[in-house]
Amino acid sequence: MSVLATLVEQLADLLQPLFHACAAAAAVVLCTALVRLLVHPLSRAAARGAKATAALRPQVAALRERHAKNPEKLREAVLELYTREKVSPLSGFLPTLLQLPAFFLLYHLFSTRRVGGGSNGLLEHHLFAAPLGGRWADALAHGGLFGPTGLVYLCLFAVVAAVAAWNVVRARRLTAALGQAPAGGDALPGLGAVTKALPFLSFVTLATVAVVPLAAALYVVTSTTWSAVERVVLQR
Repeated sequence: MSVLATLVEQLADLLQPLFHACAAAAAVVLCTALVRLLVHPLSRAAARGAKATAALRPQVAALRERHAKNPEKLREAVLELYTREKVSPLSGFLPTLLQLPAFFLLYHLFSTRRVGGGSNGLLEHHLFAAPLGGRWADALAHGGLFGPTGLVYLCLFAVVAAVAAWNVVRARRLTAALGQAPAGGDALPGLGAVTKALPFLSFVTLATVAVVPLAAALYVVTSTTWSAVERVVLQR
């Protein structure tokens, strides 16, 4: 964790001429972007997998019709089809899973008072009026919902809500264009429900932003926004 603290501090020093008192917050955003760049190849692979899965829809529909009275046979046939075509319907989860360690490191870094045997100087940094180690509950207790610190969180909530709404609208448009449920959604246990729920997961990040330290909330907001833009670009 001390390595991450050193990285954030050095990036903050480099960004200080541009962002002044918000340099550490900008460093967190930059760290998030670096993590997303590292997992971008997996995101590209996931996008290719999604297109390949969409291309298999007619075959999956034929299998569903053929094995309509035998759900177990249907699952086996769909899995065999995916294996033969080297398509994994779960590949889209990998980029998210691989980001979790970075998120938890940031969470822990901005939740502890001491790092590497000394005081954690990063806790003294702010995003405008909001301390990077603070939480929304602290903002409500000091200034209220519309106080200087509370307004920072309201802006973050607005960004997350806008991204979440965009994800839902885009998912519905794609589903309407295809005219059917996601391929394999009825064939693989639980996959259809998970696929339909994915666009709404961005709304869950509202709760995350509210309870984690502000630095970790910045990671979540930046990563969520990156995912939405990346999805649009890769699905063209």
